[in-house]
Amino acid sequence: NFPWAKELEEKYTIIQKEFEARLERDKELFSADSAWQNQVMGAGWSAIRLQRLGVWNMDNCKEFPKTYELLRSLRIPLAVRGVCFARQAPGSGVAEHSDGRNFILTSHLGLKIPSDCWIEVGGERKGWTEGKLTTLDTSFVHSTGNPTDEERHVLILDFWHPELTEAERAALEFVYDLRNKFESGKIPFRQPKALQEGEGLGGWWKSVTGGGE
Repeated sequence: NFPWAKELEEKYTIIQKEFEARLERDKELFSADSAWQNQVMGAGWSAIRLQRLGVWNMDNCKEFPKTYELLRSLRIPLAVRGVCFARQAPGSGVAEHSDGRNFILTSHLGLKIPSDCWIEVGGERKGWTEGKLTTLDTSFVHSTGNPTDEERHVLILDFWHPELTEAERAALEFVYDLRNKFESGKIPFRQPKALQEGEGLGGWWKSVTGGGE
């Protein structure tokens, strides 16, 4: 019973219609997903990211302005991977895996759910429902399957676990903000002086320990 969930479900057709209209204009909408992501999730899974690590991808958000405005208005405490549209290709699935993060929860809003599509979390298998949220803790081993001949589409939302303290959440937000700045090149990487001078790890260790063994 998250404070934003009821309104999101009530207004899901705004997201669904905008997404379907965009997909109709561009059948290759999901083709730009990274090779790394496909390696992790399987070739049948792909995503269009609206937000990651606290930063909105405005190029993508411009393609889905109503969705963007609705999500912003709901003040969801988005976290880590943030928001994305996710596609599961016909006859494919995501193998069992754990994301290793028990400080976030993940909700899937069903947009197009062919019958017999499933998600299994901690040994419990369920389906999605269009217009409804399915919420899971992805630190548990989970997998998905689409045995049909149609695509499955959901909107994925990562958000901070409600049992985090303010201090814990602030610390995590700091870490992920730092990571985002590093990955985007806003924080330069500098090698330790010993490595710059060609002394290798041994030289670095001596500089840290004061030269002792």
